[in-house]
Amino acid sequence: MLAFLLSTFSLSAHYLLNDHLISPKAGDVIEKIGTELQRKTGINAYVIASNDRLKKRANLYDYVKKYAKKLSEPWIAIVFLPNDKRIGILVSNPELKSYYRDGEVKKFAIEILSSADSNSQQSKYDVAMVQAYSELADEIATKKGVTLKNTIKSEGHWFLTLVNWLVYLGAVLVFWVYFGRPLYRRIRYGKQQ
Repeated sequence: MLAFLLSTFSLSAHYLLNDHLISPKAGDVIEKIGTELQRKTGINAYVIASNDRLKKRANLYDYVKKYAKKLSEPWIAIVFLPNDKRIGILVSNPELKSYYRDGEVKKFAIEILSSADSNSQQSKYDVAMVQAYSELADEIATKKGVTLKNTIKSEGHWFLTLVNWLVYLGAVLVFWVYFGRPLYRRIRYGKQQ
């Protein structure tokens, strides 16, 4: 039954080309965003998530050729290969690179994938790809002068930044309490016997 449901989902997916790395629920979010993006901008955005392993220094463009029949032009694709620890953004036309900031889009995925928390690997893959895809769609829409309703708005990303700063602040405080303060007292008051 599960195999039937997964195969049914993969047949209806247009913007997610997936080796069952991304859950159907996350896939639905990607499909909603992708459909709205295509309707409003004419640009197709894809997520290609695969268990494939590439040869060392293999070109992602050569790899994406195997999906060529499934990609409608013009397209931008996020390629996610966790077994190779690779994530890339490819375009069908070099002019499309001006529609997004490569580093910003990847940042959302990389921060989530590299976080040390108790979430499952599946959850990390889902959240990372949805966040990166949403950011990509928002940037394309902004460049085209339209607004998308189905994306995860950038205003929500302030929370991730806040958490990062709190972690850094905590590390500084721990360092001060255990190392800096005792060293300061020793220097200031001298070694007491």
